[in-house]
Amino acid sequence: MPLHLVLVVVGAVMAVPLLYAALSGFKSTDELSRNPVGLPESWVTSNYTQILGSGDFWRLIGNSTLIAVGTTVLVVAVSALSAFSFARFAFRGREVLFTLFTMGLMFPFAVAALPLFLLLRSLGLLDNPLGVILPQAAFGLPMTIIILRGFFRQIPGELEEAATLDGCSSFGFFWRVLLPMARPALGTVSVLAVVTSWNNFFLPLLVFTDAQWWTLPIGVQQFQGQYSAEYAKVFAYLVLAMVPALAFYSVAERQLVGGITAGATKG
Repeated sequence: MPLHLVLVVVGAVMAVPLLYAALSGFKSTDELSRNPVGLPESWVTSNYTQILGSGDFWRLIGNSTLIAVGTTVLVVAVSALSAFSFARFAFRGREVLFTLFTMGLMFPFAVAALPLFLLLRSLGLLDNPLGVILPQAAFGLPMTIIILRGFFRQIPGELEEAATLDGCSSFGFFWRVLLPMARPALGTVSVLAVVTSWNNFFLPLLVFTDAQWWTLPIGVQQFQGQYSAEYAKVFAYLVLAMVPALAFYSVAERQLVGGITAGATKG
């Protein structure tokens, strides 16, 4: 019973601000000033419909989706191959190299901002989606490799020996046997990569000066600055900006929890 009460309290703490923002988006700014807590006296749907009818809003969602998918595909592909090498092959300096990857978790992005900007400018990747996708994938490698390596190491060696006896190469074992077995772990790291990319604000702000390539977090900031006095519209924009991420998480939640549970069970 106490545990259920704690869960209810935590759920309320998370749900109440979302509900407040959603209801505030249906009010006018004057009504929101007079009645900040109660239900809307007259439901102003235009706050939402104007945003949904704006091509800029959908372009932001498209840009965020493109960058999130590109980042996820790249980081998962590279990390899976790297984790397979670290988990299934014994070579000199393996643990040292793996330690170098793990040290990337302690490297803050803010420290790399200036040299990264100069590097991207020299490569001509400013105002280019690759200028965000490549660094995001690089910063996502350490955590993804750690998760996948732990999962790959739990696959019995006898299974690989049997595949080798059947004429399967190392890459064939990786592609045909290991990856299908690692679907829960791959799903987990994919969800984490998508969410991290979707919420990234600083890197797209650093790379994109052309509004054509702005992502949703930058769009939220710009909208807040443009309509700073119209609080109801800002609330509506914030709610609509959260909907894609909430919808994705609601669909991927089972995969995420299943992958974490599988990894914990195997460990």
